[in-house]
Parts: sequence; structure tokens; C-alpha cells
Amino acid sequence: MVFICRHSSSSSPAAAVGSAFRTMALRSEHFTVYVALCFLLVALSTLTVRASGGSGSKVLSLLQPYDFLYYSGVRAYYGEEWTKAAELLEKSIQTKEALLRARRQCHDDCVASGTEAFNKLDSEKGSMWDLWALDWIQQKAECLRFCIGRSVVPTGQLPVSSDIEYEFNTRNPYNFLQVTYYKLEKLKKAASAAHTYFVANPSHLEMRNNIEKYRRMEGVTEDDFYDREAEKHWVLYDAATQHEASSDWLQAAEKWRACVNETLWRTDECRVQCEVSPQPLPEDRGVDGVDGAFEKAAALSLSFLSCRQSCVTQVATRPGRISAQEDFLPTQLEHLHIAQFKSGDVSAALQTLRSFLLFYPSDKDSLDNLQLYYETLGGDAESHGIQPAREIARYINQSLQEKSLLYFGVENLNFTFTDPDLWTPEDVVPESLRENWRAEKQMINEKIKEGDQPEEVDDSGFYAGGLVPQVGVTIAMDDDALNGTNRVVLDGVMTEKECDKILQLATVAASLGDGYRGRRSPHTPHETFEGLTILRAVKLSQEGLVDQSDTRLLHELGERVRTLLHSYFRSPSGLFISFTHLVCRSAATGEQEGRMDLSHPVHVDNCLLEPETKQCWREPPAFIHRDLSAILYLNDNFDGGELFFTKRDAKTVTARVKPSCGRLVGFSSGPVNPHGVTAVTRGRRCALALWFTKEKLYRDMEREEAEALWAADGQSALKKDEEEEEEKEGSATAGRNARSHAPKERSRGRNTVTGRKDEL
Repeated sequence: MVFICRHSSSSSPAAAVGSAFRTMALRSEHFTVYVALCFLLVALSTLTVRASGGSGSKVLSLLQPYDFLYYSGVRAYYGEEWTKAAELLEKSIQTKEALLRARRQCHDDCVASGTEAFNKLDSEKGSMWDLWALDWIQQKAECLRFCIGRSVVPTGQLPVSSDIEYEFNTRNPYNFLQVTYYKLEKLKKAASAAHTYFVANPSHLEMRNNIEKYRRMEGVTEDDFYDREAEKHWVLYDAATQHEASSDWLQAAEKWRACVNETLWRTDECRVQCEVSPQPLPEDRGVDGVDGAFEKAAALSLSFLSCRQSCVTQVATRPGRISAQEDFLPTQLEHLHIAQFKSGDVSAALQTLRSFLLFYPSDKDSLDNLQLYYETLGGDAESHGIQPAREIARYINQSLQEKSLLYFGVENLNFTFTDPDLWTPEDVVPESLRENWRAEKQMINEKIKEGDQPEEVDDSGFYAGGLVPQVGVTIAMDDDALNGTNRVVLDGVMTEKECDKILQLATVAASLGDGYRGRRSPHTPHETFEGLTILRAVKLSQEGLVDQSDTRLLHELGERVRTLLHSYFRSPSGLFISFTHLVCRSAATGEQEGRMDLSHPVHVDNCLLEPETKQCWREPPAFIHRDLSAILYLNDNFDGGELFFTKRDAKTVTARVKPSCGRLVGFSSGPVNPHGVTAVTRGRRCALALWFTKEKLYRDMEREEAEALWAADGQSALKKDEEEEEEKEGSATAGRNARSHAPKERSRGRNTVTGRKDEL
């Protein structure tokens, strides 16, 4: 295997270095030593790129620290200095991009630095290789230091904090810019900033509402909603997929080819930044440490190599997603060779397939296709001579050599490395690590395979089909009728009179935006949302504002539903009510024409659904303690508002349920049951939403408090709770609810906290 220690294939100095290294490697008996040395020296050379010259009037023309510009912009924002805030925030974004470009340019300019010293590494019979190596390091470091110093002030060359990295990775500057431009009445810029932020934070309900409002504003067109940070390889990926879906194979092949090239370029850009960005020194273990210069240098070089390998994950992670798309580059090659074959370019398809086989050389389907392509071309000798694309072969060779060095560090230097690729061949992994490596790879493959299965196994512990222990209640739809697992629709759970009583209670007592900090339209600007908890209903009844019998009925309905579902789903353990919420959605007057949104987007109740990868992550801010979900409908005199189930892609609808008085829908809360609600376009849709848990810790404490108020006078508790209600400005007293036991964490990928109720 020939490995070239360089990135840029277009510059002649780089070619000279590559040629010199290749010549030495072929002559030397210590090829591995040279490869390791190459990475080690490149890593070490980055250490000195931290401070450089630049003073006096020249500083004004150099790039300033983008983190300082950002903090200054945020301060101006909170000071309501809108013009200044917009200027500084925009400048922080531009400066960050300019810094990356400057580092890349310096890398290309300095790639041949120290060539003379490098060429002497193998010319002195090994007696002075260490001195020539240090000479090369110093010359390259000097070049990078001088080059970057010409473009960036010294403070701008320092690494930024993890907080700043998080802010820019989640596109938070555009969150501030959206408000800033709105205040400045620059609506087109506000729309593009809002859209740019929303792409990376698709669960941010307020931003989605803002975007809907911008769409209705005069002077704002659909073209204004563009992603300012659009990553070209994802744009090409989506375009290729669309052409493929419409069987436009010629265009699909063109887009897939461009996507492959762009993915390679983005990966290379990322890897270059690992070289030229500031790198932390290995930890000093103090007086008891045993690490000398070589141990510390090895630790730094391994960190550098790990950074380069992680670029695969970075490039394959779509904005707004948690996880990367597995086998991103091989998948593109697979799509490309099929599109090329179907468009008639068999020779190109053959070369692409040979490139794919470099990743998976024993893939049976690919080998069958290879034979088919040979036969289509007539089986001539020329077709058998078609080789894989050079850039793919170079990519794989480079990656494999990096993996070999990293696995050596894992085995011998106590280094931790997570391989981002599924295609890594077994012989790259040391024998002592292979057992664990095989187990991890098998687990990943099983997860991927499960995601592709049309039917999933529900591991919730529930089994639909049990008895329905209430006279008059009938099974309207079961798993078969609903095309799913652990789903049921029961009719006759309430009488018409009971529905009317709870509807009247909602009309009198429900609060706008209840559970969403008073936001009257938390899900869509085309509807208003009202809610009522049992505890609040009890307090209102004690004040004489609502009928106490209606409140007791609301409480009893929860127990009625719990009994029905506990029996029907044959729960092996106790089932506790986790939360109960009476909710109403009303269509906004005059805002329904041409609606394309949903009353509630597709989601899963106890995990974070990623439609792109079909994964569902059971972690906060999802309500991970929920086991069963239910919705008890109160009326049907409205348009829309149907509950629907989908597959994990959040697009393929598997079943729909039309609301009516006394109709109960129950289902397990996990990833087998993604669901949403269609738009309510006329009238008012009311229902009782309930969630159940098998864990007593997460039972609904509000229900117990309500029961305690009924059992005693409750005046002192009532007064205290009223004061808390005032402090919360109309929001429900969720602090006593079992949901408050969940970690109050902010999801870095979604910018959503667990305080919301996430109603059905």
C-alpha cells in the first residue's frame, strides 16, 4: 500500500513532497516508521500555530476573534441596540468562515515547507534522521505561524471555548439575528435567518411559528426562506434522491456524482482543519508521570488522527440530526452506479461499482452486478481493465493507514478510539481487540437491519388483545385494522352526557397556552391551544367557579381509561397515570386557506424520532418514563384533527382515527407508534390526553394532591398554590407533577427543554 502524507493533489510542491516520501517508503525497510513519523510530525507542527506577529495599524486589517464579536453582538442584542447587534453578529459569522479559509490557504501554501530537510531523512543512513525530522517540523511550523499571522490577530488564533463551539454548531447566532432583523423591519433577512436556524433545530416550536408568521407578512416571498448555511453535499443528496424517485436516471447520476465529489471535498476540508487548528497539548501527569517527549508526541499525534477520522461522522450528520448516516460515502457510490447503469453509461457504472467494492470487496449483490456489467459491455478485455476511481482508492488507503496507527495506540498506548466506519476490514484491527470490535460491529449492523424491517418488535412488555372490562365498550379497531403493534380504538367509553359535561368544563376553565408558558399557539399559528389539569380544576371547583361533579368526572375518567388499557394491553405489572391533560385546539378565524402544516407534528412519546435515520433516541428531552399513551375524544363537530400513525420515516401513514364522543385511542408510547394530528381547519377539537407509566416514581403527583384537597379542607395549601400560580404567570403547576423528576436538561441538538407537555 502506498500512502502519501499530503492533502492537496493540485499543487506541485505537494506533489514533490509526496514523491519524495513515496520514494523513501519504497527504498526503506521501515515503511511503517515513515508513515507514523509523517503523521507525528504534521501533528507536532500544529503546536506552534498559536501566536504570531501583527501589531500597530496592521492589526485593524487582520481577522478579529469571532467569539469576541459574537459576545459583543449578544450584549448589543440584550441592550436592544438592534443595528449594532446585527452588524456584530453578522461579522462574527463572516469572521469564522474567513478564519477557516485562511487556515486552509496557509495549509496549502506551507505543504512543501521543509522539503529539503524531508528529503534528507533517508539520505544519511539513519544516523541523523531525528535532527532532519526536527528541522522539517520547525520549517513547517515557521511557515504556518508566519502565514496565519498575516491574516489573524494573535487572540484570534487561540482556540474558542466549548460554549462558543456549541453556539455556532447549533446556529444560535441566527436565532438572535432573526429577532434583530425583525426589530429593524428587515423582514426578508429575518425570514432567512429564521429558516437557517430552524433547519438545525427542527423541534423549535417558537421558530416554526415565527416562520409561519413571516410567510403571511407583506413583502416576504417563499424565496426568502433559504438556508444561509446550506451544506452543498446534502443539497445534492436530496436532489439526487428526488430524481431517482421519479426515475430520471440521467439527472440522478449527475447529482450522485456531484454529491460524491462534494462529500470527498467536505471531508478533506474537515481533515485539513484538524491539522491547522490549535491542538491541546497532552495532559501533564505531574511529578509521578512517566510520559517523556515521545509519549506526549504520540498522544498528540493520535488525537490528531482521531480528529481526522471523526470527519466521516461530521460530514455524514445532517443539520438538525443527532446521529450520522451510516456508510454515507459507500451508499452514494451504490446509488451512483445503479443510476449510471440505468441511464446507459455502463462503463462509468463499472468504475463506480469497482470503487464501491473497495469498501465491501465480498458483497454478493455487488459482485453479481459486476458480472452483469462485464457481460453488458461484451466481456472484452478493456472492460476488465477499468479501475476504481483514483480519489476513492486514495481515500481508502489514507483512512486504513490512519486506522492502523490508531488501533496500535488503542492496543499499546491506552488510547480511546471509536471507529466511524462499518466497512473497516478485520485485519486492520489487532487480534487482541477483535472480539470486542466484532461485538460492537454486530450490534450496529443489527440496529441498522432492524431499522429497515417493515415490522418492528415492540419491547414495551404490552400485548394487545386482552379483555375489555366495561359493559358497552367495544373494540372498533385493533392492531390489524390499525396496521401496527399495540394499538387499539375503543368506542363507548363515555356517554354523550359525560362528553357534554367535560366540554362545558373545558369552555369555562381551560387556559390559553396551558403547559406552554402561556403561548396560545405553541404548535401552529393557525390554531389556539387551551388546557386544564386536574389539580387546577379542583382548585377552581373549591372557589366555586366550576361544578365539583364535573371535576370529579374528569378525575374518574383517568381511572376508567387506566383500567381499560391495563386489561386490554395485558400489562404484566402495575400501571400508573403519569399525566392527565384536558386539551382543546381551535381553528383560528380566517387563517385556514392553503394550510400545509399539522396540528401536531409527527413524534414518538418516549423517544426522539429521527425520520432520516429511522432511529428513536430514548433520552431527554423526550419523556422517557412514558409506557402507554391514550387520547379520549369528546366531540366531532369540527373539521380535521384526525390522529394518524406513521412509519419511522414520519411520512408513510399507516392508519387514521377520526375523533368522536367517547372514542378512546390507546397505544404503546415507544418507537413502533409515531403519530401526529392533522390540522384543525374549522371548529374546536377537545380531548382528554393521558399517559401511563409502569414506574411508581413517575406517577402523577397532581392527582394525589387533588385527592388530598378533596379529603381535607385544603385552604392553606390552596393559598400557597395560588401564589405559585401567579409567579408562573398562568402556567400549570407542573412542578408537583411526576414529569418534574425527569432531568431538566437541554437537548443540544434540539434546543428544547423538558418543561413542555407534548400533547396529542
